[in-house]
Amino acid sequence: MMNHDSVYDGLLGGDSSQWAFGTDFEDPLAGVDTTVPAGVDGGELAAYCLMLGDDTLVLSQRLAEWCSRAPELEEDIALANMALDLLGQARLLLARAAAADPAVVPVLPAGSPVPAEDALAFFREAGQFRNVRLAEVVNGDFAHVVVRLLLFSIARLAVLQRLSGSGDAVLAAVAAKGVKELTYHRDWAGRWFLTLAQGTDESRKRLVSALEQLWPLRDELVTAHPVELSLAAAGIGVDPAGVRDETDAVLDQVLAVAEVDRPQRAPLAGIGGRTGRDGMHTEALSRMLAEMQVVARAHPSGRW
Repeated sequence: MMNHDSVYDGLLGGDSSQWAFGTDFEDPLAGVDTTVPAGVDGGELAAYCLMLGDDTLVLSQRLAEWCSRAPELEEDIALANMALDLLGQARLLLARAAAADPAVVPVLPAGSPVPAEDALAFFREAGQFRNVRLAEVVNGDFAHVVVRLLLFSIARLAVLQRLSGSGDAVLAAVAAKGVKELTYHRDWAGRWFLTLAQGTDESRKRLVSALEQLWPLRDELVTAHPVELSLAAAGIGVDPAGVRDETDAVLDQVLAVAEVDRPQRAPLAGIGGRTGRDGMHTEALSRMLAEMQVVARAHPSGRW
């Protein structure tokens, strides 16, 4: 048996920067120090983890809906694997939220074996989710999934690259592994974006249509919420507005090579100033959650 100085060393050969997943399916953060960093409000840290975790949980569900529906078997597998990448990130982030502030976890019947991250995934109402609205809208055609994943992965990759230097060890570790995953997601979506743009007249038309449809939802990815600003100032989180120029540059490069014009549509406004980060969502999220949560809610004391 090997001896290690920390739980991180035992996971990936001593490279703590690449740690992300726990050692079993009982507790993804087992053995990891989840103490809230000094000077950081646990409630704010939990809210921030829910924002990042809900993004990946909801988008993972949308990608999973493509299983058996992609145009080629290879892409079917690729979409399923990317959904699993995002689900893994979501599990860790929701578990971190629960550890930072147990008050965010829904109360379940006494004796329920449901772990905190599952309770957060399956027993919250739509208004309690903090994901960006880009993640939740109903799937369209293949061009739609390509465009959505491209917009999301470019922005999220830029955030995770900075978050890997977080003062919170758990967030830093999740981000370090997530960078590798999001790099693949971005590159996959970018290649397909070019393929569809330079393919047939029909594929190009569908791509442009998807881009126009989803573009108003992109701005939420690079607009700062007060919680993000507060934790960025504390060296724990990342101000997403700080990656706007970088994401614009990457998108403009893809658009230029694909010879597709940048859409001129205005960002989708919030309602009373509230957006997905504040729990204000489209009807699509409620409908998705009704399907995603039905089994867990029917058996809150079940063991799986």
